[in-house]
Amino acid sequence: MTNTRIPTVRPSRPATATVTANGTGIARPSGKDRGSRLLATLFLTPTIVGIVVFTVVPIVGSVVLSLFHWNVIDSPEWAGAANYREVFTDSTVLVSFRNTLVFMVLAVALQLLVALTLALSVNGRMPVWLRSVFRSAFFFPLVLSAASISVVMKYLFNQDFGVVNWALGLIGIAPVPWLTSENSAMAAVILVYVWQQFGFSFLLFVGGLNNIPKEIHEAASLDGATGLRKHLHVTVPLLSPTLLVATVVGVINALQVFEQPYVLTNGGPGDSTRTVVMVIYESAFEQLRFGEASAVGVLLFVLIMAVTALQFRLSRRFVHYQ
Repeated sequence: MTNTRIPTVRPSRPATATVTANGTGIARPSGKDRGSRLLATLFLTPTIVGIVVFTVVPIVGSVVLSLFHWNVIDSPEWAGAANYREVFTDSTVLVSFRNTLVFMVLAVALQLLVALTLALSVNGRMPVWLRSVFRSAFFFPLVLSAASISVVMKYLFNQDFGVVNWALGLIGIAPVPWLTSENSAMAAVILVYVWQQFGFSFLLFVGGLNNIPKEIHEAASLDGATGLRKHLHVTVPLLSPTLLVATVVGVINALQVFEQPYVLTNGGPGDSTRTVVMVIYESAFEQLRFGEASAVGVLLFVLIMAVTALQFRLSRRFVHYQ
């Protein structure tokens, strides 16, 4: 019987691997991978530089400046926490925070309600060309300057010759002092703000509604759900992720409102429409109190972060993902 020797074949080591001290192989990146990483780095670098220069550096600078007294002319003087103590004892600043919170709640709620109602209407049965016209018309105010819109709206809401009071007079309603009364000034500012801003939420809702499978609505209709009941129990839960995004963006924008109250009422009557950003602007560029203005800005930043974190915390209970 002849003994046949079976040759043993040793696995060849990959050309792209190196052997470490413990014998493990680590693949070297190929030339194609290195090229992809370099290309990705080149594309990301301008964005990263922009975020650092225009976001990170100003935030850090504001925090540092809030610890000093500085009027641009003289050298900065160390203040420590004095600027923050002054903020919490300044009645104008406290009123501005209260006004901003009230504005945020009312404006965001009205904005989401108007945007969702119009999105549901446009998403219904209508010709494609008409749907496109409505989408463009509702989004158009968002691309306009908030200051220019506010100037036009200031004339429309004028008590003596404004178009709004003229239209109300046709149905027997007396002229309303929209911009000169503490009871109606905030309402006028909210209406102007919502008119310009709801287009963004509207487009979000239109996209979210188009992503909801039609079979779900058909099944709900077969189960007897119709009209408002179907929207509350079917559409809104399925649209909750989009609602979360629209709410977060709306809240962040509303907490930074400036142009509308500044142009329409200049914060008045009294301080009834004065917002936090208006206080920052007045302290820094009118009174040259950059340290105090930076302290208010830091507190506004903390407030925005806290409200946003609370929204994401609550979203765990109310947001439903498909």
